[in-house]
Amino acid sequence: KGFAPNTVAAYQNDLAQFCDYLDDISQRECAAQGIPPREISWHQVNKFRLLSYIVEELKAKKRYVPATVARKVSAVRSFFRYLMKQGSIQADPTEDLPSPEVQKKAPRTLTVDEADALLAQPSGSKAPEARRDRAMLELLYATGLRVSEMMALNTDDVNVEAGYVRCTGRGSRERVVPIHPRAVGALDQYLTYGRPNLMRGDDEPAMFLNYRGSRLTRQGFWLIIKAYAEAAGINRGIPPHTLRHSFAAHTLGSGAKLPDVQKLLGHASISTTQMYTRGAPSVKYAPR
Repeated sequence: KGFAPNTVAAYQNDLAQFCDYLDDISQRECAAQGIPPREISWHQVNKFRLLSYIVEELKAKKRYVPATVARKVSAVRSFFRYLMKQGSIQADPTEDLPSPEVQKKAPRTLTVDEADALLAQPSGSKAPEARRDRAMLELLYATGLRVSEMMALNTDDVNVEAGYVRCTGRGSRERVVPIHPRAVGALDQYLTYGRPNLMRGDDEPAMFLNYRGSRLTRQGFWLIIKAYAEAAGINRGIPPHTLRHSFAAHTLGSGAKLPDVQKLLGHASISTTQMYTRGAPSVKYAPR
């Protein structure tokens, strides 16, 4: 399906937890019957076992919030649908399985003043890392790219002269996003004066490099934005996607049309984009 590595890892963890629960149930049942432990086959997993997993394991024992329970149930449901397609089972026990209702909250965003303060932090230095950081922050706020999409960029994905970036999002969907001139300027400064000083060879295609000259990671960027947020006096958590969320809310607040913002963000469903209309600030200009 072209899911991102983080999504695949989450599904793996969710399914591993489900398997651990089934193993524990099997051992308890065998112990009660005085027989050697044995594995539960997928044919033996019925709706009762699934409801027990949700109520006993996810809610009572782990005390997960509804959103986490819903995600884990979704992983199990997808797995059994896969087993049905493969012909490994004859009936899908998740067919009528209820999912917890999840109240979708508007994503956390910065105010326009906070965004300005955050983006201004690297501007006081001409060090290669500062030029890189300014280019990344400006790019995220100007395009709404996901952090993982930005980290995956190569130099030939960014056209400074034409002012656009080409990225591959979820489901391997490619899109081209225009870049505001201010962000173009920051990228040009980085490519001219920053990136050459971070390179340790001529064969690294990554757009954004760490001090070793290799591709910067999502975790590395999170540490960078966290430090700049503290320096800007933003005393609340700044998840990596904060600038993406702020781009969406501020762009809609400036009067942009919902389908246009959906296309820029790469959302498969417009309902996902609609979340940003709740509490979107009224701003005079779209993100630069």
